[in-house]
Amino acid sequence: MKDLNSLMKQAQEMQQKLTQAQAKLAELTVEGTSGGGMVSVTLKGTGELTAVRLDESLLAPGEGEVVADLIVAAHADAKRKLDAQQAELMREAAGPLGAMGLPGLGF
Repeated sequence: MKDLNSLMKQAQEMQQKLTQAQAKLAELTVEGTSGGGMVSVTLKGTGELTAVRLDESLLAPGEGEVVADLIVAAHADAKRKLDAQQAELMREAAGPLGAMGLPGLGF
């Protein structure tokens, strides 16, 4: 019975850590870039796109397709970084119980 009580206590602690990690994720921001820094985008931890910055040289006529491609690439870069940070925060929060492969933890 001690093992079960210990496991339940660990599960409650993990739940608290996961809640804290989710709060950290909500405050997280990441920036993705493309075109050697000519385009950058900022994402919140929720995945919301909050900013797009373009080098003025891209605003020339006929550059629309290039700009669109660079924005997509910068967003993909930011999303990759965000996913990595989210996974790391969740692994840290789950601690030893995360290694058990409990369903619903998403990593």
